[in-house]
Amino acid sequence: MKISIITTTYNSSRTVEETIKSVLSQSYFDLEFIIVDGGSTDGTLDIIDRYKSRFSRFSSEKDEGMYDAMNKGIKLATGDIIGILNSDDVYVNNDILNIVMEKFEETNADCVWGDLEIVDKKDINKVVRSWKSGPYKEGSFQRGWHPPHPGFFVKKELYDRHGLFRTDMLTWADYELQLRLLEKHKISSAYISQTLVRMRDGGKSNKSIWWQMKANFGCYKAFKINNLKVSLFFIFKKPLYKLWQFKRLF
Repeated sequence: MKISIITTTYNSSRTVEETIKSVLSQSYFDLEFIIVDGGSTDGTLDIIDRYKSRFSRFSSEKDEGMYDAMNKGIKLATGDIIGILNSDDVYVNNDILNIVMEKFEETNADCVWGDLEIVDKKDINKVVRSWKSGPYKEGSFQRGWHPPHPGFFVKKELYDRHGLFRTDMLTWADYELQLRLLEKHKISSAYISQTLVRMRDGGKSNKSIWWQMKANFGCYKAFKINNLKVSLFFIFKKPLYKLWQFKRLF
């Protein structure tokens, strides 16, 4: 099976080279690497240009945000499996895509995910938090659970069948997509009990209590637009679950 990895960039010159090297160094043989840039002006395109000959697809134009760029990448993809790696994230070693594809072949699942490490902005070897997600169980989302998106891989036919990212969902569009696929459409899944991705700390939804509450309301809205039952207490349960789900390292 071919796997397509999509990276979206916008003024990512500080981190994008590490991301590119992380993908290009993967040992899996049938890999398609797609970069979708939003019209960077900070030197990102110069870095990308050094590796352009090794990309399968590349585009640079203004877009409507990160999830619009992801949707463009998915439409360009020709792989059987799609993974999305943000421009400040990296795979933890060169065999991650082999591990992912072995799990797909072993289980024939529609989607596969593994765990995530949150790392320091400046030092990706300094782990701040470890996100141990675990397998999906029916009703898990209502309790505040969801898989880490950078370690989430999906068969392309599922995007074709059930739709792409909703660009009106702001920073919680990845949550809405996972909720729609797993809870609403009941796609099959498999969990890899090991860390797949390192993600730099400092996402927008974690910058302040206000953004965290806004994100929780957004996740609550995701249930409503998919006609899924959820208690209003979910807004408060989700951050409590997160305290357990993220195992802080000391």
